[in-house]
Amino acid sequence: MLTNFKRIFNFALNDFGRNKGISIAAIFVLVVTIMLVTGLVFFHGMAGYLTAQIQDKIDITAYFKDGSAEEDILNVKSQILNLSPNIKNVEYVSKNQALTSFSEKHKNDTALSDALQEVGNNPFLPSLNITTTGAPQQYEEISNILQTSDFSKLIDKVDFSQKKDTIEKVYSITSNVNMFGVALSAILILLAILVVFNTIKLGIENSKEEISTMRLVGASDWFVRGPFIIQGIFYGFTAFVICILISGFFAFFISPKISVVLPGFDMFNYFLTNLWIFVLIQLGFGIAVGTISAFFVVKKYLDI
Repeated sequence: MLTNFKRIFNFALNDFGRNKGISIAAIFVLVVTIMLVTGLVFFHGMAGYLTAQIQDKIDITAYFKDGSAEEDILNVKSQILNLSPNIKNVEYVSKNQALTSFSEKHKNDTALSDALQEVGNNPFLPSLNITTTGAPQQYEEISNILQTSDFSKLIDKVDFSQKKDTIEKVYSITSNVNMFGVALSAILILLAILVVFNTIKLGIENSKEEISTMRLVGASDWFVRGPFIIQGIFYGFTAFVICILISGFFAFFISPKISVVLPGFDMFNYFLTNLWIFVLIQLGFGIAVGTISAFFVVKKYLDI
């Protein structure tokens, strides 16, 4: 059996060498298709990190009426923590803290500083910054709870729209890119299958004499079909090796640039952490396309 497998493998290598140009073209199309799918995985990782960073920031801010006692606000804080399991943290910000934070943030903006001095009194309201653990849909739910609770008479307004809009935009962009990527991937998959299909078909046509000889000596069906199936697997495996190397080098060299745009996100570390996912996707995809193409072509053109 081992001897038969070696012969099948050698026949496959001979067919590859005989049609070297079109074989390289088939591998190239597979590489392009796999790299597009890989790009979607990288993009999904960046979008997930960006969403998580936004969600870790303040989700809802409850502003209290001017003159509200600090003791009452702290009492409200303890009650809010028990309002919903989706509330992760509540931070109290006094009027003075709000003024200090604003002044520090805009210390180089003379127009704002002058306007603040003209106002005279501290215009800021005391507030509670509420951080949630969930998705944007929960913001409105928690906001409604705050405005209908027993302590709602102390609350001046609840602000959550800016954060909600930001995350929904990230979700929308991610969804649109994924849809476009899936559609383009589907087109490239069909193209890859057609190219591999025609490559193996050409190999069958160029190997008619060998196939006739195999039939005359009583070779089994799978001994005749085997070289072409192996050839399809070889295309897929070669494309996988090229893609995993390109992915690693790409992640390593682009990581510093991505960190500038998305601080804290290390693309190369993301690649290494999820290496087994990249291997499974690229190897599975490459071999699946190569094997499926080979299976259909030998079924159609090898009359055994």
